[in-house]
Amino acid sequence: MISTLPHFSSLSSSSVRLAVRALQPQIVQWRRQIHQHPELAFQEQLTSAFLAEKLTEMGIEHQTGIAKTGIVATIKGSRSGPVLAIRADMDALPIQEENEVSYCSQHPGIMHACGHDGHTAIALGTACYLSQHREDFEGTVKIIFQPAEEGPGGAKPMIEEGVLKNPDVDAIIGLHLWNNLPIGTVGVRTGALMAASDYFECKIFGRGGHGAMPHQTVDSVVVSSQIVNALQTIVARNVNPLDSAVVTIGELHAGTARNVIADSARMSGTVRYFNPCFDGYFPERLETIIRGICQAHGATYELDYWQLYPPVINDAQITDLVRSVALEVVETPAGVVPECHTMGGEDMSFFLKEVPGCYFFLGSANANFGLHYPHHHPRFDFDETVLATGVEIFVRCVEKFCCSSNSNNIAQI
Repeated sequence: MISTLPHFSSLSSSSVRLAVRALQPQIVQWRRQIHQHPELAFQEQLTSAFLAEKLTEMGIEHQTGIAKTGIVATIKGSRSGPVLAIRADMDALPIQEENEVSYCSQHPGIMHACGHDGHTAIALGTACYLSQHREDFEGTVKIIFQPAEEGPGGAKPMIEEGVLKNPDVDAIIGLHLWNNLPIGTVGVRTGALMAASDYFECKIFGRGGHGAMPHQTVDSVVVSSQIVNALQTIVARNVNPLDSAVVTIGELHAGTARNVIADSARMSGTVRYFNPCFDGYFPERLETIIRGICQAHGATYELDYWQLYPPVINDAQITDLVRSVALEVVETPAGVVPECHTMGGEDMSFFLKEVPGCYFFLGSANANFGLHYPHHHPRFDFDETVLATGVEIFVRCVEKFCCSSNSNNIAQI
């Protein structure tokens, strides 16, 4: 294991910053090009083609068509050494954009409303910088452009297709532009950063009838209401108060008329938790409660439960490396935010289950310019000055990770 993170520099910090800032106009142009042509999960054909074109122009070795639309670029340094992966997601959301900007989405009903266009542009800018400064790092950097983070998930199929092999990845890092933090801040946290993301759907079958004759029925609405209330006891009375968890019912549908007792009802929801020990616990507990209430009322049920993404768990050593770089880049301890975790989910978690790594938040909101709408909002946008900051953090992480003084320790992760 890495016990220390030795300080070194191949270029001065000011030289790195100046070189990265020189790329800023190009990175902004790339981001806006991607923003204008958003694509949904596993449909990122235009984005993939755009990236392949730019990587070819830069002379960077890359593979396309991984997990349908994914790309992996490989950049080798001056000598052999450890392998660091950088991951960026590139899919958009089914949202109609309401921003009035020159680079507004040209695809009706589809929008980059979560910052993935920025993630992709930052990763491409990092690739551009590294390809021009191969003498400044040792080892190999693999940049993973991943489809379908918003669902059903592109990380797992990319892993299954060998994206972490040939050469084998020693560690991985990634970032998420984060409008919950202001520009000039970085959210870095060891351990759980984002929650597991589970979903379920339940159908309740009773016996319908006249609203004035309830004794002839099994009221699916009453049964469903009791289930909704009872499910809240899982977190309130079954989960340790020191652990965080959420059970949310987002949909409940039943009935067609005011004087008719519905014979069936349907509900769906989500479960979130940080602690991996809860893997498998919630589906069992949900079914126990639903089964008991249905039996008490003479109803039956069907429950479908699926686990989408596990929790995002950051490795301590790689997080220390990212934190040390963040402190250098933001130049003030107050700019590095340690308690920044969220119940949102992310399939970066699959990469972190395979190799040690760190996923972090890069503050991107600027209320002074109206760039502070939340993620998944039709007016979401961010301060584009953060793009160069993201590249600088990635570049400095590469230099710190892929250095001769650290190579022997890296192999022991």
